[in-house]
Amino acid sequence: MIDHGIALPRFRLHVVPAVVSLASPTWQREVWLDRGQFEDLDHVVHVLFDDLCDADEPERHLGLSLRTEEEVALMARLGAAYGLVQDAVGAQAPDEAFLDAPGWPDVVSAAARLAQVMLGNDYLALANLHEAGHTWPPGTGQVPGGTS
Repeated sequence: MIDHGIALPRFRLHVVPAVVSLASPTWQREVWLDRGQFEDLDHVVHVLFDDLCDADEPERHLGLSLRTEEEVALMARLGAAYGLVQDAVGAQAPDEAFLDAPGWPDVVSAAARLAQVMLGNDYLALANLHEAGHTWPPGTGQVPGGTS
């Protein structure tokens, strides 16, 4: 996989949707609280804190799954906001307790800003690939959109 700016773009394919889900209260209530769905808060927390990033200390993920210092700072802000809610409700509290916590809007706000920056940076990276002449599918001489 070719990517300008990060060493682990496949990690980012999981990090960005996790951030986006934290930015959407509607998604949280419709998906996380439906026991028949795959995604819940626990899944998102594992992606952002345990498996593919460390929202408590995101600095070491710069260049791996985070593109810029701004993303690192915003991820740290998200981690801090989430940590305050977790401290208030308890790590083992059900998703509903997190969503109803007084500090949850701060988590949503931090995630929304981070999502905006991450998606903007991803679009810029995609535009840079296009401008550099990368084609899709590779080796066809075709650029996305069907022109050559």
